[in-house]
Amino acid sequence: MKLSDFSFELPESLIAQFPTENRTDSRLLVSNNDILDDFFRNLGTYLDPGDLLVLNDTKVIPARLFGRKESGGKIEIMLERLVGNNTALAMIRSSRSPKIGSLLELENKTKVLVKDKQEGIYLLQFECDDIDELLKGCGHIPLPPYISRNDIKEDQNRYQTVYANHSGAVAAPTAGLHFDKELLSKLKKMNIDHTFVTLHVASGTFQPVKVDNIEEHQIHSEYFEINQNTTDMINQTKKRGGKIIAVGTTSVRVLESSFKDGKVRAQKGDTQIFIYPGFNFNVVDKLITNFHLPKSSLLMLVSAFVGHEKMHEIYQHAIDKQYRFYSYGDSMLLTRSMN
Repeated sequence: MKLSDFSFELPESLIAQFPTENRTDSRLLVSNNDILDDFFRNLGTYLDPGDLLVLNDTKVIPARLFGRKESGGKIEIMLERLVGNNTALAMIRSSRSPKIGSLLELENKTKVLVKDKQEGIYLLQFECDDIDELLKGCGHIPLPPYISRNDIKEDQNRYQTVYANHSGAVAAPTAGLHFDKELLSKLKKMNIDHTFVTLHVASGTFQPVKVDNIEEHQIHSEYFEINQNTTDMINQTKKRGGKIIAVGTTSVRVLESSFKDGKVRAQKGDTQIFIYPGFNFNVVDKLITNFHLPKSSLLMLVSAFVGHEKMHEIYQHAIDKQYRFYSYGDSMLLTRSMN
């Protein structure tokens, strides 16, 4: 398929700049045979007792840093991944690219050495013992590029799931932002249980696909973990006929990467799985997700899940009905196409 097959026109006014007042106030588009409009707080209406939700419990780190080059020019650093106590991979925005071997200075006067650069990603060494502690002092919430405002105090809470547990993501697993503890408790009382996987979302999740033939796209790598307790719950649910509901494309990547010899297997490591139309899903039956950028790998995953024509129908319906798009936007519950 061609890149142009995954394009759509979105009015800028539909890009959500702030979250809803309450997490479960988000709207919910439900797509099975028909397309229905509801609110996220009513999610349980569309699930069955015995179904299992799989949530990504990664925690967003304050990965956005500001400072200056030795020349005085302003820089913005977006951490991609921590690779040691004082080293990280990052993207840098500045008027001119910093040179290898040069020093940067953060807002709090911490020095940063530019050690290397490969494919637009810098290797940085920070003048500190612990990057996590540094980020707590001067890091900013890494809001996506399409949110055209500075981060505020509210974002520290709302750009994080209520069950975030393992630090390492530089972007939120946004499908999970619609859950609050009360909804999870309510679903559990309905015999709709939940379990967790971890995938540290990288900034590459926002990168558009640039090759015309999508099969030539080199997708970003992300670190994940899935433990034995979670795999047991998933395999038992499948065995008794319950459905696996992946909360977010990140959970899909973990689950489909972990399937081997007829089961989901406990493991940890990096995944570069690229899911596009033609992919054979082995684990996920339903998907809760937000609305994604045109020409993105995430939109291609959705297209693979529901079918290409259905994907366009869903997105046009959402635009016509004025759904809010992207990270702080509304959500949808999708059923896997059996074609």
